[in-house]
Amino acid sequence: LATMEGTEPVAKRILVTGGTGLVGKAIEKVVADGEGRPDEEWIFVSSRDADLTSATETKALFEQHKPTHVIHLAAMVGGLFKNIRYNLDFWRRNIHINDNVLHSAYETGVQKVVSCLSTCIFPDKTTYPIDETMIHNGPPHSSNFGYSYAKRMIDIQNRGYFEQHGCRFTAVIPTNVFGPHDNFNIEDGHVLPGLIHKVYLAKQNGSALTVWGTGKPRRQFIYSLDLARLFLWVLREYNEVEPIILSVGEEDEVSIREAAEAIVEAMDFRGELLFDTTKADGQFKKTASNAKLRHYLPGFQFTPFRQAVKETCAWFSTNYANARK
Repeated sequence: LATMEGTEPVAKRILVTGGTGLVGKAIEKVVADGEGRPDEEWIFVSSRDADLTSATETKALFEQHKPTHVIHLAAMVGGLFKNIRYNLDFWRRNIHINDNVLHSAYETGVQKVVSCLSTCIFPDKTTYPIDETMIHNGPPHSSNFGYSYAKRMIDIQNRGYFEQHGCRFTAVIPTNVFGPHDNFNIEDGHVLPGLIHKVYLAKQNGSALTVWGTGKPRRQFIYSLDLARLFLWVLREYNEVEPIILSVGEEDEVSIREAAEAIVEAMDFRGELLFDTTKADGQFKKTASNAKLRHYLPGFQFTPFRQAVKETCAWFSTNYANARK
């Protein structure tokens, strides 16, 4: 690349699909706050820039930006009830998106792609903790089989591009991600942002807070800004095609009740906390092992859960008008 006198050439052009979502926004913030490097140019795109279900639009996007590296976050996502209703749509749209992104990356000579999977793709019937070797050991939970199988196919496709063409395409598997710019929709979002919105409303209305289910299920939550820092490490340093789980340790699993209590404390909610046990709990636990991550990064410091919840609640309160949509 031709450069001006005294400036470093841009060695990496990193295209982030799904760049305006929860994880994309976190990566953008972490890069802007000093984790980016002088030889990296970052390009964040969203569905407004290209329809990734279209092969033509995807190819055009890649030819326009000519990335050397890709972080692939774009997906059709939704909460439990949306998944149950639209399994076919989740399968088809995600299969098209993933195939178009990976194939355009291959065709335009991208050096590395890091795609984002999810712990919900693991077999429904399994032993715990789950690890990276167990993804394909049995069918996923029937409630979101469309999304789960489409995400699993990224792993299959990565292996294919590596074996046939030597491509360094890999994937990460985060546990439950939360943070600023999440989907805080109560009906359709995930458990933690939904709870934050509920506590906010209960506080405004002076009503009790009702949590769906018993509050006993346990989850590993990862703060989006921690995940963003780990994404940068994977992009720069992790050279396996096999996926890697990005998660806090098993000892940092929290119950839904504990999560609700952390939000109540962060938002200084003084009302009553109730559990509607007529509502389904979903899976009791999905404990994932972060042993592989710890093998590579023994010293990585995760943001303490309560601090991350506090920061997320503060962001939601400040940005309520836009965040609640």
